[in-house]
Amino acid sequence: MARSISILGSGWLGLALAEHFVNQNYTVKASTRSENRFAEIRKIGAEPFKIDIEKLSTNLAKFLQSELLIVNITSKDLVAYQELIQAIEESPVKYVLFVSSTSVYENNNAFVKEDDGDEDLKSILYRIENLFRFNIHFKTAVIRFAGLVGYSRHPGKWFANKPVSQPDAPINLIHRDDCIGIIDAVIKQGAWDEVFNGCSSEHPTKREFYTHARQLLNLPAPEFLEDEEPDFKIVSNEKVIKELSYNFIYPDLLAYKEF
Repeated sequence: MARSISILGSGWLGLALAEHFVNQNYTVKASTRSENRFAEIRKIGAEPFKIDIEKLSTNLAKFLQSELLIVNITSKDLVAYQELIQAIEESPVKYVLFVSSTSVYENNNAFVKEDDGDEDLKSILYRIENLFRFNIHFKTAVIRFAGLVGYSRHPGKWFANKPVSQPDAPINLIHRDDCIGIIDAVIKQGAWDEVFNGCSSEHPTKREFYTHARQLLNLPAPEFLEDEEPDFKIVSNEKVIKELSYNFIYPDLLAYKEF
């Protein structure tokens, strides 16, 4: 099992992820696009690097001196990823964990699973996933996370000044603690060459959930746009539970009073 990890992207999820692995005695490098965040990264015990994949610099080779790379950035620049992958091929990296999104699935008004072929083939993100998945120089795992909640991302704040569309559609969300838990499970169990969905088990309606989230902040329910045609998907987490034996910390976000 890899004991050195480079994390490309140390934002809201990446920084917490870096701290998680530092606390488990991994050697961790963490990237940011701003040197202003170096002190924050050093504070948790990781080594900071300034990396922007759309403007790759000479320090990338040193950043990639790890057995495992976690790619956790929002860029959709296909050419930049191709250049990044070329650098990975020339590095000691043996494993790549690519943090993706359930937005790669088309809305089908039903459940979407990893192996059912429900992806939007025109999705740039899906094409980026495949750049990693089908590379023969390293092993890859892809985790498609649903909407991210927890800590500073309180869902009760999301619709302060705008109405909620399709109030009777189901939600697909996941708490940051479960994101870290699933990533940890994939790495420690060596679940490479796989795609996993990361989403909480329960899917209350937007009406139920966002009313609840606003109540937790002592705020009125948001405005809802009624009478819209259904256009949704329900993200299945069956595979991550069965294949990784993962037990969700927050299986039903409607049941919790804190995020």
